[in-house]
Amino acid sequence: MKRWIAFFGIVAKDVRAYYLKPPNISWGLLFPLAWTGMFFIRSGTGLEGVRELLPGVAALSILFGTTSMLAVTVTFEKRNRSFDRLLLAPISLQALMWSKTVGAIAFGTVNAFVPVAMAAFLTNVGDVAWGVYALSTLLLAVVSAFLGFFIAVAVTEVFEAQTLSNFFRFPMLFLCGLFFPIAKLPVFLKPLAYLLPMTYGVDALHGAVNGANVLPVGLDLALLALACAGLFAACLWNVRRKWIM
Repeated sequence: MKRWIAFFGIVAKDVRAYYLKPPNISWGLLFPLAWTGMFFIRSGTGLEGVRELLPGVAALSILFGTTSMLAVTVTFEKRNRSFDRLLLAPISLQALMWSKTVGAIAFGTVNAFVPVAMAAFLTNVGDVAWGVYALSTLLLAVVSAFLGFFIAVAVTEVFEAQTLSNFFRFPMLFLCGLFFPIAKLPVFLKPLAYLLPMTYGVDALHGAVNGANVLPVGLDLALLALACAGLFAACLWNVRRKWIM
């Protein structure tokens, strides 16, 4: 019982203390919407292109929302050394990592349904495969959260975490099929695209929304789950290397 109390106490504290910080509002909420609006206007697709853009919009919202949350929560606590005190909490290191990321995962998952609500005013979204959409967004949020956690542990300031996150986030915009099909990428970039977990999340979202997935949805979800496990192990290794060993 003490472990669960500690777990939910950490989650509640992060929500109260960090989730409405300016970096989270700007990078987690406003930036994805601004970028999407810019791309939508520039592309000139009209209302008929809303469904085509929707998977990319959702993935973009998840990616920036979750990584921005972890950039703030972890780096703030590293700077004032409260993260060191959390390592003394009566929970395992694995549970501590989940407590620091579950809020960001939930935020990113909810973020993915904001574009759906906006698209519903412009086009029909009733035939979306909601089960696949929800599972894809959840796994994408987990992948993004662990990526953000890994980066945040490696730096000491929020601006460093955001800058280093952009080193990964912006290439993903063009390599993961967010808005440009992977088939149109140069040949030498295609192998890199298929090494990125976001590629499979975006493909699954395209399958859920438009039925335009390249790979089988089951394979996309399995590879996403494998990426979640790999990033979780990498985060554990990073925390142990930085604070415990």
